[in-house]
Amino acid sequence: MSEAVTVPTVRRAGFDDLDALTPLFDQYRGFYDQPSDEAVARRFLTQRLERNESVVFIAHLDGRPAGFTQLYPTFSSVRAARVWVLNDLFVADGARRHGVAQALIDAAAAFARHDGAIRLELETMPDNRVAQSLYEAGGWQRYDDTLRYHLALA
Repeated sequence: MSEAVTVPTVRRAGFDDLDALTPLFDQYRGFYDQPSDEAVARRFLTQRLERNESVVFIAHLDGRPAGFTQLYPTFSSVRAARVWVLNDLFVADGARRHGVAQALIDAAAAFARHDGAIRLELETMPDNRVAQSLYEAGGWQRYDDTLRYHLALA
C-alpha cells in the first residue's frame, strides 16, 4: 500500500487569515532573533493589509497553516516598470520538506507575472544554505555586479 502524498495549497491571504498568519509570522521573526510577540506580529500584518502595502500568500498542508510569503511592491526607474520584493518566506517546522516553500514561491511568481512585473527579487542571509539551494534550483540568479547598502534610521 502506498502512502498518500500531501500537496500544499496556497492562496492569497486576507483579514480572515490573521489568526492563522500571526503565529507563523511570530515564528518567522523568531528565526531572525526577534522576541516572540504575537501582538506585534498581528499589528504589523494588519497594518500591511489595511494599507494595501503588501501581498501575503498563505500555505496549508493537511488543512493546517504551514507557511507564508509576503511581497512588497517597488519599481525599477530605469526600466519604468513594477518589481515585487519577496521579502518574507517562512515554512513551519513540521511542514518543511513537503514542497510548501516552492508552492509559495510559485504563487508569488504567478502573481507578479499577472501584475505585469518585470522581476521578483529577494535576499537571504549568507549562511542560509538551504534557502540558497532552493532559490538556485528554481532559476533565481544572484546580482553579481551590485553592492547592497543600507542606512539605519532607527
